Amino acid sequence: MAFSKQNRASTLSGVWFVSLFAFASMYIAEMPFVIGIGISPLVVAILFGMIYGNSLRHKLPAEWAPGVIFSSKNILRFAIVFYGFRITYQQVFAVGVEALVIDAIIVIGTFIIGWQLGVRVFGLDRDSSMLIASGASICGAAAVIATEGTLKSEAHKVSMAVATVVLFGTIAMFLYPILYNSGILGFDAKQYGIYVGATVHEVAQAVVAGNAVGVEAGNTAVIVKMTRVMMLAPFLLGLAFFISRSGQSSGEKTKIMIPWFAVYFLVAVGFNSLNLLPKAAVDTINTIDTFLLAMAMAALGIETNLNKIKNVGMKPIYLALTLFVWLVFGGYALTKFMA
Repeated sequence: MAFSKQNRASTLSGVWFVSLFAFASMYIAEMPFVIGIGISPLVVAILFGMIYGNSLRHKLPAEWAPGVIFSSKNILRFAIVFYGFRITYQQVFAVGVEALVIDAIIVIGTFIIGWQLGVRVFGLDRDSSMLIASGASICGAAAVIATEGTLKSEAHKVSMAVATVVLFGTIAMFLYPILYNSGILGFDAKQYGIYVGATVHEVAQAVVAGNAVGVEAGNTAVIVKMTRVMMLAPFLLGLAFFISRSGQSSGEKTKIMIPWFAVYFLVAVGFNSLNLLPKAAVDTINTIDTFLLAMAMAALGIETNLNKIKNVGMKPIYLALTLFVWLVFGGYALTKFMA
């Protein structure tokens, strides 16, 4: 056991080691240049982890490995729960029925399209397809690692999915303001904010793309994006139900493995909606939560073998590109006719 009396010190050393990556990532993510390009601490953390994992991984004491795994699994679930303190149900209702419907169509449609195209057209395995699709459909890297908690996928598949989020989310972050300012979209500030919030991958990327146009667009983008984030919990519950029903070939009735961290996430959103805590306390919780998520990402990066990603080839990029095209054009059509 990782935290048995004889292993506890070594496991804690592994956790502390991973936390150093998170500290460095948080520091770098606060640099003006990094903020300007919309790169979150989570992305920085997994990049650091992957660099270490593919250069100096052999230097890591074997006894510390359980601490790294604990960070990528258990700390991840804890952090996803407290991600709920970024959202309130009041924000969800404030965006209007149209935005909620657009969010729901984007989340469900993007995931199904990505999963089916990945498996049937691009020849990817189910987990890789689902991870890439979840990152595009919900909230980027956070959705990928949360989905991994349900699928229990290999670390290199998670890193591959996060890489697609970084690539196409960054492209969207710069492309959307250009499209708005050119007049091609024909959106007002609120419509543009809905478009950004419903289709841009990462929260940080949505913030940058929205605020590049103005305050109203930026605020709307954040609210719509965070509403999309809230859909992570029912998505994970539905995915868990699907996995439990489709994972057995013997015909035996399978027990549904409920991802309880998704349920607790909704509870955290509900508690945050009551406004019982002062804003300073909520901000502190969110900062700690970002740190814990960065730890999980760094741990996943450390456990990632780039050779396994190379063996997959360009198929994940082709899938992610297809989903990006769907988000740009499909999201535009939905916003144009519904918002």
